[in-house]
Amino acid sequence: MEPIIKHFTDDDLYKFSMCCAVIDNFPRAQVKYSFVDRNDTVYPAGFAEALNEQIVHLESLVITDEEIAFMKRRCSFIPHWFYPYLRGYRYKREWVKAWQNERGELHIDFEGSWADTILLEVKILAIVSELYYIMTGQADKLDYDHCYRSSYAKAERLLAAGCVFSDFGTRRRASFRTEDIVVQAMKNCAQSQQWEGRFVGTSNVYLAMKYDLLPVGTMAHEFVCAIGGMYGPQMANHIAMESWRNTFRGALGTYLYDSFGWNIFSLNFSEDFANQFKGLRVDSGNNREQINLIAQKYRSLGIDPRTKQVIFSNGLNTDQAIETQQFAKDLCQPSFGIGTHFTNDFENIRPMNIVIKLLAVKITESWTFYNDTCKISEDNGKHTGKPEVIQRFMDTLQMSEKA
Repeated sequence: MEPIIKHFTDDDLYKFSMCCAVIDNFPRAQVKYSFVDRNDTVYPAGFAEALNEQIVHLESLVITDEEIAFMKRRCSFIPHWFYPYLRGYRYKREWVKAWQNERGELHIDFEGSWADTILLEVKILAIVSELYYIMTGQADKLDYDHCYRSSYAKAERLLAAGCVFSDFGTRRRASFRTEDIVVQAMKNCAQSQQWEGRFVGTSNVYLAMKYDLLPVGTMAHEFVCAIGGMYGPQMANHIAMESWRNTFRGALGTYLYDSFGWNIFSLNFSEDFANQFKGLRVDSGNNREQINLIAQKYRSLGIDPRTKQVIFSNGLNTDQAIETQQFAKDLCQPSFGIGTHFTNDFENIRPMNIVIKLLAVKITESWTFYNDTCKISEDNGKHTGKPEVIQRFMDTLQMSEKA
């Protein structure tokens, strides 16, 4: 089978920005990740072997001069010392172990230097998603003409409603071609006339380059969760925000706050951080409740929340984004990152619900043990980690499950 991932920057921007911050702040950290399929999918026989073949293909990927030139032009917040690192970066199959159990369920583990393995997640998820449809024969049913029309229509509705939005769909796309068509359709729609809203760009760096769009993204929960494993969840957000501004000096200023829940983040979100960061990203919980908490926090610090950007990315579809726009526009500057609804929305095709989460970390390679970590979402069903670790962190933070 030919490689599914053919370009080094066929990846989300936040993986590159986090990689840069990791090298700058935690260059010797070691990590373990694990794959989670929330649908408990039974994969076809031989799937793990085919996946391992795709991982071997990754070893031949190198970043091109064109890709570096584009990132330097459109990602000015990334320090130039990072690009020689990317030039020398090579994926290694030894970092990944993939297998199936007797039922056919898929298991994937990563382990190694955080600076190295951090660039695996999105590519592996995109491979798993596309490979599943290929091996189950569903790839032949993907109607790409319908995909273009549907994407154009979604963009029309969002733009007319005044939504500022981006494609966040690389990880669970039905195929690379799907995301390519989605981005093309939305750009075409956005340029067709003057709209109240705006199509900002895509999280996928390669497609941003192809269509001369803005690559969009900052960080993932992984950054805060790793720090929580190394130093404890109480001050994880504080250390993460300090580290982030140490690297980017406020130039990449949207913070993802819900790794360990709102309450502990709010205690760490001081006035200087609130002024430094341009805004926050909502990735779990009830959007209306979350924006009210955010607005209240900004006001308590003497900051008008309407001057701050809030990005909503909590599994949104077009209707939900438009609804959120209506109640959020008077409280903040809302924008939307929409993923699976854009890149895996086909009739009779069930989107995958897959993630890869960081589960353990140690500060240096010389440590003889790892510290477990987890993610505690505002949505109870989206907690990730060993149950006993989740409970231990929740006890430390004096949290209880919501009814």
